[in-house]
Amino acid sequence: MNAVCKAMNKHPNKRKHKRGFTLIEILIVVIILGILAAIVIPQFSNASNDAARATFLVNGKIFVVAAMRLELDTGQFPEDSSSGALPAGFEQYIQPEKWIGGTPIGGVWDCELNSFGITSAVGVHFNGSGVTRDMAFMQQVDAMVDDGDLTTGSFQQIAADRYYFIVED
Repeated sequence: MNAVCKAMNKHPNKRKHKRGFTLIEILIVVIILGILAAIVIPQFSNASNDAARATFLVNGKIFVVAAMRLELDTGQFPEDSSSGALPAGFEQYIQPEKWIGGTPIGGVWDCELNSFGITSAVGVHFNGSGVTRDMAFMQQVDAMVDDGDLTTGSFQQIAADRYYFIVED
C-alpha cells in the first residue's frame, strides 16, 4: 500500500499548497486604490462645480431674456416676488419647473423690481435652502459673465446673500 501511495504521489508527506493573496498584498492594493481615489475625487468635485455654474448661467440668461420679453409684451418687468416664488405671468415665458426647483448652485431664484437700487433683476437668493455659496464661488460665476467684479457689470451682488443678473439698471 505504501508503494501505491508513493507511486501516486511522489511526496506523500508534502501537502499541496494553494497560492493565494497574503494579507500584506491585499493591504497594498487597498492603499494604492485609496491614493488613486484621493487624486481623482477632487477632480470630479471641481467638474460638478463647473457644471453647476454653467447651468446656472444658462438658466439665468434665459430668465433675463424672458424678463425682457415680458417687458416688451406687457410694458412691465416681472413683479418683485418672494424668493423661490414664480412671478405672476412669468410662467408663459420660461419653463416653470426650472424656476421652482431652485438654482443649480443652491439657493432659490428670485426677481427684484425697483429694489436695491435696480429697476429689474433676476438672480439667486441664498436664503438658507440648499447649498449656500461663498463670494469666491460667485466671483467665478461673475468672471464667466463679465468682469469678475461683483459690484459692477451685468451680474452683481446686491445684498449679502443675493447675486443677480441685471435686466435693467
